[in-house]
Amino acid sequence: MPEADAAFADNLPATLARAFDCLALGCTDRRSAAHAPALATIGLDGRPRLRTVVLRAFDPGVRRLRFHTDRRSEKTAELARDARVALHVYDAAAKFQVRLEGVATVHHDDAVADAAWASSRPFSRVCYATSPAPGASIPEGGAYTQPTPEGADGGRGNFAAVLVRIERLETLYLAFSGHRRALFAWRTGAEPEATWLVP
Repeated sequence: MPEADAAFADNLPATLARAFDCLALGCTDRRSAAHAPALATIGLDGRPRLRTVVLRAFDPGVRRLRFHTDRRSEKTAELARDARVALHVYDAAAKFQVRLEGVATVHHDDAVADAAWASSRPFSRVCYATSPAPGASIPEGGAYTQPTPEGADGGRGNFAAVLVRIERLETLYLAFSGHRRALFAWRTGAEPEATWLVP
């Protein structure tokens, strides 16, 4: 996005709308920078953990996004212990960064997980039927099994949908004429407290 097109840059509501548009696009466009954000959790040993997830859904009305995970993963155990998370998106072409913080809920044996599984492609379901579990030590890189897409339904028991409710969101727009950084925090009610920050 050329700098001249960044009409949102000096308008807080437009900046938030731009961030929400970025997240929404990440759910539908695999080429979007927001399709695969980095997720940070607090590890079981207290150290920060960072990995890439795939954004599957975003509801701006309730500030909630969704990604999927294997319930056998360390990530799931980390979220059970401390549900606070952060996500990061950087769109290099648009020179636009979104950082958000929120609280995650993990769903595996409920209607949320059932609907998420039903909307998943067979090729994506294969990941949840791998053996052994994610993160297990193996003697060489290919020493694990993965079914064909036709046999992927066996992974439903390992599948989980994670919902994240956004509590705080920061944007950074890089521009030659002057960077713009904004903070949006939802403390009470549906409207955020919004302010500009020094970049």
